[in-house]
Amino acid sequence: MKKTLLAAALLAGFAGVAQAETSVTLYGIIDTGLGYNKISGGTDAQNGSKFGMINGVQNGSRWGLRGSEDLGDGLRAVFQLESGFDSGNGTSAQGGRLFGRQATVGLASDSWGQLDFGRQTNIASKYFGSIDPFGAGFGQANIGMGLSATNTVRYDNMVLYQTPSFSGFQFGVGYSFNANDTNTAQTGFKTADNTRAITTGLRYVNGPLNVALSFDQLNASNKLTQGQVDATPRQYTIGGSYDFEVVKLALAYARTTDGWFAGQGVDTNLGSINFGANSFADGFKANSYLVGLSAPIGGASSLFGSWQRVDPSNDKLTGGDATTNVYSLGYTYDLSKRTNLYAYGSYAKNYAFIDGLKSTAVGVGIRHRF
Repeated sequence: MKKTLLAAALLAGFAGVAQAETSVTLYGIIDTGLGYNKISGGTDAQNGSKFGMINGVQNGSRWGLRGSEDLGDGLRAVFQLESGFDSGNGTSAQGGRLFGRQATVGLASDSWGQLDFGRQTNIASKYFGSIDPFGAGFGQANIGMGLSATNTVRYDNMVLYQTPSFSGFQFGVGYSFNANDTNTAQTGFKTADNTRAITTGLRYVNGPLNVALSFDQLNASNKLTQGQVDATPRQYTIGGSYDFEVVKLALAYARTTDGWFAGQGVDTNLGSINFGANSFADGFKANSYLVGLSAPIGGASSLFGSWQRVDPSNDKLTGGDATTNVYSLGYTYDLSKRTNLYAYGSYAKNYAFIDGLKSTAVGVGIRHRF
C-alpha cells in the first residue's frame, strides 16, 4: 500500500515537472451582430440591399490551440493551430479548411528569434494590423481594402523567420513554396508549377511610435497563361502611427504593380465583386493611401475612422480604372476585458475601380474572447 502511494506521488511529481515545461492554451473569438449592406451604381442585377446577421466583423470568429515546450538552453518548440468559423451557421471559414487561419510548428529563442513552418500570414499583415485604426478588421473599412498585401494574407507552405525586438526594431522574412495549394490552376509537381511568394519587412515600435515597411512579391505558376506568367505582382508598403494620448494618427502608403494580393470583396446578387486574390495583371499599377484617427472616450470606449484612396493606372485588374475612395467610422465599448460591443459604418465609391459602383456597410455586434 505504501509503495503504491509512493509510486502515485512520484508520478504526480513527474507530471508536474512535465506540465511546467510544456504549455498548451485553448483560445478563441466569437464575433456576431446585425448589419445592413447596400450595392448601388452597378448593373440592375448587381444592385440591391440586405439586412441580417453578420459575423467576424471586428475579428474573424475562431478557435485555436497554441503551445510551447522548453527544450533547454533558452530554446522552445512552438506550434499554433487556428480554425475560423461562421458563428451565424457554424460552418468552417477559409474555404472549409480545418485550420485555415494558421497551422504552424517551429522553434523559438529569446536570443535569435522564431522560425515557423506552415500556413501563416505574411509580414505585411503582421506589422500593419496594429497601425490600422480598424485593426485589420471591419470588412471594407480595414487597411487591406486598398493596401492588399496587408489584408491578412495567408500563404500555405511558408517558412517564416522573425528576429526578436532589438531596441524596438524587428525584422521578418518568409518564402512560400506554394501560396495556395488548394488552387489546382496554380499548383503542380514541379516547383515552377506553383505560385510562390516572398514577404519581408521591418518595423520599429517604441512607446507611442509604430513605424513599418514591407515588401511582397508573387511569382506566377507556369500553368497560368503567358500574360499572367509575365506579370510579377509586387507591393511596397510604408506606414506608421503615433499616439498623442488624446488622439492617435495613422498614415500609410503602398505602391502595387502587376496584380493584387488579397481582395476585399462585397456581395451582390451576382456574387462577390472583388479586386482579386493572388491576381496577375501585367502592366497594372496602383498607388494606395490611408489616413486614420482613433481616440479613447472615457475609460471603456474608443472612436476611430479612416479614409482610403486607391488610384489605378489602367483597367487591367478589374476592368475598371476609376479611383476608389472609402470613408469609414467605428466605435467600440468594453463591457469587460474580454467582451465588447461595436458599431461601424463604411461607404465606398467606385469600388474595385468600377466607375459609379457604391458599397455601403453598417453594422452593430458583440465580440467575446476566451
